[in-house]
Amino acid sequence: MHIRFTKMQGAGNDFVVLDETRGRLGLSAAQYRFLADRHFGVGADQILSVRPSPAPGLDFEYVIHNADGGEVEHCGNGARCFVRYVLDKGLTHKSTVRVKVQQGEIELCMNPDGRVTVHMGAPVFDWDRVPFNPIGLVSDQVNGWPVFDLALGQPGIARVAVLSMGNPHAVQRVDHVDSFPVLAQGPLIENHPAFPKRVNAGFMQVVSRSQIKLRVFERGSGETLACGTGACAAVVAGIRQGWLDQRVDVQTHGGSLTIEWAGQADSPVLMTGPATSVFEGEIDVPDHLS
Repeated sequence: MHIRFTKMQGAGNDFVVLDETRGRLGLSAAQYRFLADRHFGVGADQILSVRPSPAPGLDFEYVIHNADGGEVEHCGNGARCFVRYVLDKGLTHKSTVRVKVQQGEIELCMNPDGRVTVHMGAPVFDWDRVPFNPIGLVSDQVNGWPVFDLALGQPGIARVAVLSMGNPHAVQRVDHVDSFPVLAQGPLIENHPAFPKRVNAGFMQVVSRSQIKLRVFERGSGETLACGTGACAAVVAGIRQGWLDQRVDVQTHGGSLTIEWAGQADSPVLMTGPATSVFEGEIDVPDHLS
């Protein structure tokens, strides 16, 4: 199968973007893995598909596959690349678009300075919707919000705040994120049995009330240079625990994102950051892969 694609990145989180507005490509999980492979394919943290509007009031459908080939609910950095892509390709002339994601709808806005703001929706704290099963875990409260101790074996205990930003996140506060053993703890948290659909593991260092440093070990992709939903989850967790103000700059290895949340459970989280096209290309994807 011969496929045209665009390579994009948002704060170093990189994507292969596919135009499926004229018809589905029908790729298998193995073919998504091939595209994401940095040795044999294009190389990406996620594959983003642009599909036609599925309902009145929506402009597009936004579908995300991780590097392991599995479909996931949301990707904030990808959402910023999505809106730049549809504008650059002339698929829309609107600076604000609404798109369907797996578990709802989001609004994407292109700003005059070239950065993109994504209305990420309200955070989810209901354990069944995360999903998260806290039975048997030691728990405590910080500023009236529950936190949980995950037993990780030899690496010890990870005390995490749990929420969903359309996908599940477990956020841990650490003293020095650059030296923290993210690659050792990340896969253990991702696959902890308390998370039936696995989880994105966030490691947050609070620099001040308006600035954090963040690393994220993403479900199905490993550590990435940035994670938009992870940045949102970290800021929400920090606000709920009383450490952060309502507007926070998040420094990742790939760049800076600005996250805003008013603090009410039903308030949407706003994420602003860059989105850049890297190159266009074509690739032959094998029909039969395992």
